Amino acid sequence: MLHSGKLREVFRFGIVGILATLLQYVIYWIFNQKVGCGATTSLTIGYAVSFVFNFFLSNYYTFKTKPSLKKGLGFGLSHGINYMLQIVFLNFYMWLGIPERWAPLPMFATVIPINFLLVRFVLKSGKL
Repeated sequence: MLHSGKLREVFRFGIVGILATLLQYVIYWIFNQKVGCGATTSLTIGYAVSFVFNFFLSNYYTFKTKPSLKKGLGFGLSHGINYMLQIVFLNFYMWLGIPERWAPLPMFATVIPINFLLVRFVLKSGKL
């Protein structure tokens, strides 16, 4: 059974993750559907904005840590991996025939659990 502190941490990660994912998807949708940017460009713009939002909320709220340059670099590295996974899976789901408008949804479902493990390791262990 999960320790209640870890369960609360997972819950807080979920709240921050949902907010960051919604922010990223809204920005993706605006740039893809309204501005006319391609899927990868739209995803990148949304990712950059949600990254900053996510970094501060992950530190202060999810993991109850203080931001630092070292954590920022580790967070950036883990999110660099996450970003690459998002690009790969976004294009994979579009290749399967899912429209650009909806392809981010299964992509998020695929990469969010991986990202939780990466971010938790970086922010809690203090290692890069």
